[in-house]
Amino acid sequence: MVSIKQIYAGVIGIIVISLLFLVATTSWYTVDSSEQAVLITLGQPDDTIVQAGLNFKLPWPIQTVRKVSRETFSLTFGYEDSNGEIIEHTKEAKMVTGDENIILADLEVQWRISDPVAFLFNTANPQNVLYNATSASLRGVIGSSKVDDALTDGRAKIMSDVRESLTHLIDQYGLGITIVEVNLQDVDLPNEEVKLAFRKVTDAREEMNTKINQAKRYENENLNVALGEKEAIISRATGQKIERIETARGDVAKFNALYQEYVNSKDITKHRLIIETLETVLPNAQIYIMDDDSGTVKYLPIQPQKGGN
Repeated sequence: MVSIKQIYAGVIGIIVISLLFLVATTSWYTVDSSEQAVLITLGQPDDTIVQAGLNFKLPWPIQTVRKVSRETFSLTFGYEDSNGEIIEHTKEAKMVTGDENIILADLEVQWRISDPVAFLFNTANPQNVLYNATSASLRGVIGSSKVDDALTDGRAKIMSDVRESLTHLIDQYGLGITIVEVNLQDVDLPNEEVKLAFRKVTDAREEMNTKINQAKRYENENLNVALGEKEAIISRATGQKIERIETARGDVAKFNALYQEYVNSKDITKHRLIIETLETVLPNAQIYIMDDDSGTVKYLPIQPQKGGN
């Protein structure tokens, strides 16, 4: 027969073996490089994030480990991507602009977990809170924007404002999430008649921008030509100025030389000036120098030569 001591010894042995098995199977764990892990001791999470690799902890239930991914997640609003098939959620995407028009807006938010402790323990369902915050941010920004901006060139500002508002909300809620990117996928009107009217507005705006660009190009081209002509006129005027100054200086020097000759020989210079003046006034006249002292008329014809005096 088996004694009571043997039974007790067997039970104790089973307990010890079970404890050893529990320690062996729950004390060692691995954290992949694509994961983040939080060590929880008696229900209290540690602030330090567990590094990737093989790690040791006290056996369950003293310490446990919760892991979250480092990857970038995507949240869609207004539509759903189901195995490559886009499913529109019209009711979700419908919202009112600041000028009281109805539009359909689809948004994608890319996010990642930046604080695993806050993500795991601050809220029961952080993804649901993120979804509601995204809805509030998008509707708030669209509600303060004009429909024309949402459909045309105001999309970039809308995305920037939504990201700023969403980041502020998740920081307030302490979700432990970082917003990577916000993409306004599609903004459309609810019926074809309104779409056609806005398409005409868009075409008119594009045509206006084209005309403005053409006018600016024409202005720049003609401005450059005008500036070139201005520089050419200034250059010619400067050359003429220098030429006239030098001509005046030459005339002054010539006059001074002539005056000096006049001072030295007044009569000769006087007659010379008379003759040169006559040649200038009467270029085709025959000029004779005559001697009236003798009975016989003697003359000396002076024929001006072309190109000279």
